[in-house]
Amino acid sequence: MQATEIAALDLGALAKAIADGEVTSVQATTVALDRLAGIGHKLNAVVRLDDARALNAAAAADKRRASGAALAPLHGVPLAHKDLFYRAGDLSGGGSKIRENFRAEVTSTAIARLDAAGALDLGRLQLAEFAMSPTGYNESLGHARNPWNLAHVPGGSSSGSGVAVAARLVTASLGTDTGGSLRHPGAMCGLIGLKPTWGLVPTDGVMPLSASLDCSGPLTRTAKDAAIILSVIAARDYLTGIDAGIASLRIAVPGGYYRELLHPEIAAALDEAIRTLTSLGATISETAPPDMALINALMQLVMSVKAATIHRPWLIERPQEYADQVRARIEPGLYYPATRYVEALSLRAQLTEGWVASCIGDADLALLPAISIPVPTIAATTEGDPADVARIIGQLTHCTRGINYLGLPGASVPSGFDSASLPIAFQLVGRPYSEATMLRTAHAYQGATDWHHRAPAAAELH
Repeated sequence: MQATEIAALDLGALAKAIADGEVTSVQATTVALDRLAGIGHKLNAVVRLDDARALNAAAAADKRRASGAALAPLHGVPLAHKDLFYRAGDLSGGGSKIRENFRAEVTSTAIARLDAAGALDLGRLQLAEFAMSPTGYNESLGHARNPWNLAHVPGGSSSGSGVAVAARLVTASLGTDTGGSLRHPGAMCGLIGLKPTWGLVPTDGVMPLSASLDCSGPLTRTAKDAAIILSVIAARDYLTGIDAGIASLRIAVPGGYYRELLHPEIAAALDEAIRTLTSLGATISETAPPDMALINALMQLVMSVKAATIHRPWLIERPQEYADQVRARIEPGLYYPATRYVEALSLRAQLTEGWVASCIGDADLALLPAISIPVPTIAATTEGDPADVARIIGQLTHCTRGINYLGLPGASVPSGFDSASLPIAFQLVGRPYSEATMLRTAHAYQGATDWHHRAPAAAELH
C-alpha cells in the first residue's frame, strides 16, 4: 500500500489493515512521522516527535503480530496527542513558555489505556497557550493553521490535534475540553470532536485548566472512530449498537439563545442536517432554552477561579511570560468572592436539571449549532480593536461553554462547508452518559452524507 493510501485510511480501517497484515506498523508509523514532520510543521501543528521510540515500538508491534500472539484493538496504530497529556519522563509544555522545561513524573490514565490497547504514541501536538483560547491562539509558539485555509483559525484549544487529524497526519488524537476545546477544532476542521460527560474519562496526568469543567476526549474523522477511542479511554463499550440506526430516536432543537447569533449559511446547513436526520427516521421537536446568561456567567466564574488558583504563583513571579490575551482571561479569577464560587458549584445540579428539561425535554438528544459563525481568520481574532476581537471570541463559544458547566456530553459533527469552503458543524448534546446514543446518531448521519470523507488541500502539501 502506498503512503498516500495509508494516510487516507481512517482509524478503524488502519487498525484492521495492520491486524490483517496489509500494512505494517512500521510503514504506518513512518508515513505518520513523515507527514507530521512535513505538513505538520508547515501547519504549526507539532510540538515534538519521538521518532526513534515510535519506530522501535512499531517494529516490536510487527514482531508481535508475526509471532501469532493475540492483538489489542489498536495494535500498532500511530497516534499523537495534545501537549497537555503527560508521559512520565517526557516534556509537557502546555503550549507555554513557563512550562517549556517541565518533565512529567506520571503518565496520564488516558495515555496508559491507549498504550494497553496497542496504540503507538508519536509525540505531542500544538495547543493554545495553557489551553486558554477557542481559536488556538498561541503568541509564544505561533498559531496553528487551519488546513482548509491557512489564514483561518483551526479552533482551540486542541488546535494541533484538530489540524493533525483533518490533514491526515494521524487518524485520531486526544484533546481536552473546558469550554469547547474539542468541539471547536472539530467544528472548524471538519471532524468529530467528542466532549464526554464530565468525569467519564479520567483526567489525571493531564495539565488542568479548571478541574471542575475539564474533560478529555477524542478528535476523529468519523463517529465510529470516536467510539473506538472512547471505548478505550473510558473503559466502556461504545461500538456495540452503533450501527442500529436512529429510526426511533427523538431529537430536540432548541431555539432562542441558540439561534441568536446564527449566520445564514450556518442556519441553512443546520436545517439541512435536520432534514437528513428526519429522513433517517428521527423525530424532531422544538424546545426553548433556559436563562443561558446565568449558566454562562457561572461557567466563566468557575473556570477563571480554578485557573487563577493554578496560575497565581506564575502570575506573580512571571507575568511577562503570558500573552496579554491569556493573562486577561485568567486574572479575573483572582478577585471573585469565595461565596460566589461556592454558589456557582452548588447550583450546577439544579441548573443542569433545568437545562435538560427545557432543551431536551422528552427527547433523547438536543441538536445545537457547534459554532454560530463562519470560521474566522487569525487576523480577526488577534488584531485590531480588542473589543472586536473579544466579541468574535465570545461568539465562538456561544453554544459550547455552558455545556461544560452543566457537565453534559457534547459532540461536533461535520455538516457541510460555507461559501468560503470552510467547515460547518452541528453539535449533539445529551443527558449524562448518553455518549452511545450521540455516537449512534452521528454515525447514522455520516452514513447518509460524505462531508467527513473530504480532505483539505493542505493534506497534500509536501
